[in-house]
Amino acid sequence: MSEIKPKIRIGQTEESVRRKRILSVVLLVACGGAGYAALNYNKKSSVVEVPVAKVRRGEFTIVVRARGEIRSVNSTTIAAPQVPDPRIVRLAESGKPIRKGEVVVEFDAAQQEQNLLERNTTVRTIDSQIVQTKASHRIVNEMDGMNKMTAEYNLERSRLEASKAEVVSEIEGAKSRIDVTIADGELGQVGQTIKTHKATQGADLERLDQNKDKAVRDVNRARGYLSNMVLRAPADGIVNILPNFRSQGSWGSTPPPFKEGDRAWTGAAIAEIPDLNLLRIDLKLDEVDRGKLQLGQKVKVRIDAIPDREFDAKLDWISPIASVQWRGMGMTEKTFPARATIDGTDKRLRPGMSASAEILIESEANQLLIPTRASFTIGGKPSVYVQKGDTFLVRQIEVGKRNENETVVLNGLKEGEAVSLENPSEAARKQKKL
Repeated sequence: MSEIKPKIRIGQTEESVRRKRILSVVLLVACGGAGYAALNYNKKSSVVEVPVAKVRRGEFTIVVRARGEIRSVNSTTIAAPQVPDPRIVRLAESGKPIRKGEVVVEFDAAQQEQNLLERNTTVRTIDSQIVQTKASHRIVNEMDGMNKMTAEYNLERSRLEASKAEVVSEIEGAKSRIDVTIADGELGQVGQTIKTHKATQGADLERLDQNKDKAVRDVNRARGYLSNMVLRAPADGIVNILPNFRSQGSWGSTPPPFKEGDRAWTGAAIAEIPDLNLLRIDLKLDEVDRGKLQLGQKVKVRIDAIPDREFDAKLDWISPIASVQWRGMGMTEKTFPARATIDGTDKRLRPGMSASAEILIESEANQLLIPTRASFTIGGKPSVYVQKGDTFLVRQIEVGKRNENETVVLNGLKEGEAVSLENPSEAARKQKKL
């Protein structure tokens, strides 16, 4: 009996059949690997990452946070004197130590020196006018005296002639009496002229005296201006040059400090010499926080430039009136200025440093706390998602006070339990979208 062989299609060889079989095995292995990978991918994608936090026991605090700037409690301000248009020609370097009596700021004295010279010249001119006027008055007085003597002589002579009326003719007697009347009138007129001259002379001298008094005051004022052109340090310390609020700068930026060549104005605070032994923080409190604060409350101060230390302070002043700040575009912001004195000091502390403050409103020790994010409202009641293995269980809790970050739990949780910071269902939906 002949051997039976497998059927071979026309055009096929044994070698081609063998190749097809090997290709089929490879495709089968590839499909199995893809299925295995897809299965693992589905398993991994089913794992949902949910942020959790541990229930802890600690101190619960309610604080008010604010930003502020460090200032000296006892600071000597160097202000521009009562001088018109003072221009700075010399200025001490900010942040450098200075000793008592050294120059802090010097103003241009050229104009004041010129003013003093002009005022002195005015005084000398008025003195010359007074001397000249008095000399003129003496000449007038001598002329008035001579006119008076002449008028008196004429009157006496007329009276003498009138006394001869008994021995002369009636016409001559009448003429003599008329001459007496005329002479008496001339004498009265001379007397009136003398009075007028005295009044005029008194007015002239009074006007000149007033002009001189004014000129002398101008001289003293110019000398006072000149003496204020140089301002010196009243005590040892460190110079802090203050901002020039009239300087041109970009909108919304902090004004630059005064510099040499700037023109100040009367009373402008140019520099200060602070007492570094006693510092404070000047705060700007939000309007909504004003009613929570009381004098004497504790303050924690953190200096931006000194991150490794926290300073204690005490709130000792709150303005009773709000300060309105213009933000542009018709917008305003109300804040209440406040101050807190810092306990202790540090060599690194300098006035003008920026800082943040936490004013302690309330503090309760040994409280069970969870993050505020972990508290949810489910069915109208406060609840949490407690982690149990790979799942989360909803549990109702009783909450107490809360602040910005934490909530006090009165009942329903134990210390050390893990609670979700996010709704697990929402976290799963978010992850599916990704």
